[in-house]
Amino acid sequence: MNSRHLLPQALNFIVFFIIQVLIVRKLVLFDIAFSYVYLAFLLLLPIELSAITAMLLGFTTGLLVDIFYNTFGIHAAACVFIMYIRKFWIDFLTPRGGYDMGSIPSPRSQGLQWFIAYAFPLLLVHHILIFFIEVGGFQLFSHTILKATASAAFSLILILVIQYIIYSSSRRNVL
Repeated sequence: MNSRHLLPQALNFIVFFIIQVLIVRKLVLFDIAFSYVYLAFLLLLPIELSAITAMLLGFTTGLLVDIFYNTFGIHAAACVFIMYIRKFWIDFLTPRGGYDMGSIPSPRSQGLQWFIAYAFPLLLVHHILIFFIEVGGFQLFSHTILKATASAAFSLILILVIQYIIYSSSRRNVL
C-alpha cells in the first residue's frame, strides 16, 4: 500500500470500526440478520495489495472485533480467510482491460453492479464461517445458511448506505 492510500485507509478503519462497535453492534433484524460493517474496511483495501498484507490486516481487524465481541478469534479466522480468497475473487472479476494502478474496489470507482458481485460473495463466506464456527458444526445447517445469507445481505446494504453517505458528504465539501 503506497503512502497516498495510507491516510484514507486508516480513516476508513477508524470510521467503520467505530460504527461497528458503537452503533450497529446491537442492530439485528428479526433475530436472524446481523450486521458486520467493519468488513467494509477490508473490502475497500487497494486491489493490488499483497495477499500477505491483506491477511495481516484481516487478522488485526478481526482480532480487534473479537476483543469487543468476546468471540475468541472467530472474526479473526473469518477475516483472514476472506482476505486470502479476495485476490482470487478479484482476479476472477477482472474486466477485460484490467484495473488501474492504485484502484480501490468501491461502488464509486468500479460501479455498483461490480461492487455487489465482488462484496456479497466475500461477505457471505465470512458470515458462513462465523455462524458455523459459532454453532460448532453443521447441526442447524439450513437455519445457519439462512442466517448467513440474511446477514450478508444486511451487511452489504448498510455498507452501501454508509459508502454513499460518506461519498456524497465529501463530494459536497469539495464542490
